[in-house]
Amino acid sequence: MSRDNAIARAQKGIADGSFASALARRVAIQSASRVAELRPELARYLDEEMIPLFSRLGFTTRLLEHPLAPGPCLLAERIEGPDLPTILQYGHGDVVAGLDGWHEGLSPFTLTERDGRWYGRGTADNKGQHSINLAAIEAVLSERGKLGFNLKYLIEMGEESGSLGLREICAEHSEALTADVLIASDGPRLALDRPTLFLGARGGVSFYIEIVAREEFQHSGNWGGILSNPGVELAHAITHLIGRTGQIRVPSLTPGDIPPNVRTALSKLKITPLAGDPQIEPWWGEPGLTTEEKVFGWSSFEVMEMECGNLAQPLYAIPPRARARLQLRFPVGVDVEAVVPAVRRTLRDAGFDRVVVHEPHDAIFLATRLDPDHPWVGRIAGSLERTAKAVPAILPNLGGSLPNDIFARDLKLPTVWIPHSYPGCLQHAPNEHLPIDLAHEALGLMAGLYFDLGADNPDAETLSSHRHGTADHEATGH
Repeated sequence: MSRDNAIARAQKGIADGSFASALARRVAIQSASRVAELRPELARYLDEEMIPLFSRLGFTTRLLEHPLAPGPCLLAERIEGPDLPTILQYGHGDVVAGLDGWHEGLSPFTLTERDGRWYGRGTADNKGQHSINLAAIEAVLSERGKLGFNLKYLIEMGEESGSLGLREICAEHSEALTADVLIASDGPRLALDRPTLFLGARGGVSFYIEIVAREEFQHSGNWGGILSNPGVELAHAITHLIGRTGQIRVPSLTPGDIPPNVRTALSKLKITPLAGDPQIEPWWGEPGLTTEEKVFGWSSFEVMEMECGNLAQPLYAIPPRARARLQLRFPVGVDVEAVVPAVRRTLRDAGFDRVVVHEPHDAIFLATRLDPDHPWVGRIAGSLERTAKAVPAILPNLGGSLPNDIFARDLKLPTVWIPHSYPGCLQHAPNEHLPIDLAHEALGLMAGLYFDLGADNPDAETLSSHRHGTADHEATGH
């Protein structure tokens, strides 16, 4: 019984094909939560794949449901002792739509190996990631006969729909979800070859701004120069929100500063695009910040889509309306409730009274960030370093958004995420993939971590002292 043997057992699944076989079955289930006709696939993923696996590993399982959620959540529990640490893990089995445009010979719901990668919808987000964790759990159980800690695993089936209902499910079942720490896997590493931890996520909010000048298009020869053009107006309005090089011009939408220990943590990181990735444009974004600070420590405010007229069928007429969807991603320190009022106030003060700023139209993710000095961070990072023989990257928070605030703020847990993907994985796009070498490494990292978590812990009191509070966990709330 040894740590090395547990790691070897986990990684053997790559060589013998058992991991790819399991992942292929899971990818084949078309569990796209935003596609109404595929909603039955959400429950099928749990019934046919997750519940049998957890049951075989000695977990009890039950479904947790809420009317807002597009599908059920699965809670699997393996309780080995009342005095042992309790780990909560999270993953999601739903995916985005398959989409057209995959390379020849590839299909979104068929796992295909090509050039050292597994292609298929969910390979990176998130079926591949929780499959890695589950295979590592199975390896440790096979090697040691027990985990040595209590484990609760929550599989959501609506993350790609904005995690609707998850907050309510977690509130209703908060006692069952009590734990010492959340350890989850989603999102990308800092780089393909750099094991990574992130300790929270930027928040995210999207909303429309719009000008409706009149009901109909009007001929530009007859009316040009004497009727207002809402496209021109809206473009000028946006420049009062975002500068020409991407600087945010509304102070309430930024954190104001970056905490010293967060800045120190980010100074040890380097975002390095791979071949095929877009190249960083250092002139864009908040002046005076490093690339890493812009992504992980500051806000980004983007125009995601714009509509004005009909480019596909030009009418040579003045359009009656123009609309844009704006998205703000923000770190801890930004009050999400102040965002839309601040945008309205800025535009009104600049004289753009005709711009309507709508309320947020989609799920709002709140910003969270665990203190990098929290003891769980050191313990988990130390285990990964022991396996990888290299110091992992530690991100104070992910640049993207996740429902982490539900675990950090509502359940009051320290949260540590260990991603098993990389920035070029093409999640949410055609040709989503998981590099096989990354999966092999991640299986070893997680088997080593689970083995270490079950070892005798001389500092258990310190690690469990945050079970009922989040003094070291920052969260931006509603």
